[in-house]
Amino acid sequence: MRPEVAGSPCDPLDQAAPEDPTIRSWFLGEHERANRATNLRAFTTGNQVVPLVDGRTYFTRLCAALTSTQAGDHVYFLDFRGDMDERLDGPGTEVGDVLGGAARRGVSVFGLLWRSHPLLMQKSEKANAEFVRKLSADGGQVFLDARTRQLGTHHQKLVVIRHPDSPARDVAFVGGIDLGYGRNDDSTHAGDPQVAEFPEAYGSRPPWHDIQAEVRGPAIHDLEHTFRERWYDSNVPDRPSPVRALYGRVYHHRVKTARVLPMPVPDVPARPGGAAVQVLRTYPARFRRYPFAPHGERSIAHAYKKAFARARRLVYLEDQYLWSRPVSNMIAAALRMNPDLHVIVVVPRHPDTDGPTTRVPAVLARQDLMRACAAAGGERFAVYELENRANTPVYVHAKVVVIDDVWAMVGSDNLNRRSWSHDSELSIAVLDSGKDRREPHDPAGLGDGARTFARDLRLRLWREHLDRDADDVADLLDPDEAFAAFRDQAEALGAWHEGGGSGPQPPGRVLVHRPGNISAVRRLWAEPLYRLVYDPDGRPWRDRLRGRL
Repeated sequence: MRPEVAGSPCDPLDQAAPEDPTIRSWFLGEHERANRATNLRAFTTGNQVVPLVDGRTYFTRLCAALTSTQAGDHVYFLDFRGDMDERLDGPGTEVGDVLGGAARRGVSVFGLLWRSHPLLMQKSEKANAEFVRKLSADGGQVFLDARTRQLGTHHQKLVVIRHPDSPARDVAFVGGIDLGYGRNDDSTHAGDPQVAEFPEAYGSRPPWHDIQAEVRGPAIHDLEHTFRERWYDSNVPDRPSPVRALYGRVYHHRVKTARVLPMPVPDVPARPGGAAVQVLRTYPARFRRYPFAPHGERSIAHAYKKAFARARRLVYLEDQYLWSRPVSNMIAAALRMNPDLHVIVVVPRHPDTDGPTTRVPAVLARQDLMRACAAAGGERFAVYELENRANTPVYVHAKVVVIDDVWAMVGSDNLNRRSWSHDSELSIAVLDSGKDRREPHDPAGLGDGARTFARDLRLRLWREHLDRDADDVADLLDPDEAFAAFRDQAEALGAWHEGGGSGPQPPGRVLVHRPGNISAVRRLWAEPLYRLVYDPDGRPWRDRLRGRL
């Protein structure tokens, strides 16, 4: 479905506006993706990208986009978990009914949901199966997808909405937010009324921080292409049991079970924005190879490696996990190479599981990464956590990175080896052509200039976390001053807590993150469990033996 590159207005290297030379310094080139089997474009320009911070913002926009569809339109979605009665925008907007209603009025609805492992995630398996049954009964073409590595997941979260008769209205949503319980929270972080089962430490209505990106422009074509590659995978999508898996291997080699998708909507010459967008993925190497990634794809990891090598002054990360030796090596190397570089990370206070054998490996993994990065950067490396104004911890599910207010990434991937090699993931890197007019104009000193999208995204997140008004950002622009301001507010709130909460609560919702210590005895069993189950390696053996991403 890729447009012909030569002479096409869709060609990212041959568009009307002159190419920003900074793009090639930050984005992967054609061969740097290291997956020759895909014909995904290197990047596109002329896109409009809007960050949708927290689930309420995303769900409201998604609901409006889905309810405006008409007969003949197309909807494609990928998801990790779906709860059919999760409300998008109040009563009567349950996601199953909204998607089912679209199918009933003649919209072509296609979807792939991960078939959860029965023993590990029973509730996701049941919810996803109900989601599929509901939409199939309404006329949608939706399947459970079990085409993963052993103990792997399909973690991509994507919705593409196409209007063949009005392509200027096309939109895609990509990021870390599932169509499931617990996600519909706003910036106050009072939690979703439809509660997901979660550790007691997060209260009866767990606060949830997340982010999605709304994309318009030629990048929609590349996001849809990712859906089409998975849809047309030659392997049988649904193998819920070993018996059926064996049957599929013997009798269904290269059989496609899904119906043919509509012809792709051609790109239109209009360019609604000024953002260059690079679509990035992770696919593991499997015995039953993906036709579009026979040796896997790790373009997300490659993109991080290239971007961190260019970091000079300030890296801001929000991540659900933040562990793995490859991640700590990358951050530590950047800190050692650049003595002016500061790194701020925001993570959850507690893991998303609280069992005796599930919590310890997660704490151990983050503890090891923090020690390695602190050894490299000292006080220039800082990790924080969030709470709401009621002092309930906020679960950070967001996956977002901003480097030097130039390059940003939003997606489904976490900073760990599992997301970089083992599970399917989908993210976008964004580099806006617009340069921010506020000082410092070029914080990294490389001539790239601070870009509007990246800087506004960082400031939007920081205003929420620090309880700042839109015009109260003067001390958040310069990297050194911004790092100090973030630290000072976290320490002030920490001191207030240590003092028993006496006196007025200081502004801000950030605290210094302290993961705790793991005893040597616990480490003996937790470390191998972490490496084999929690953070497995999905690279082909040829790359593992050669030490390649």
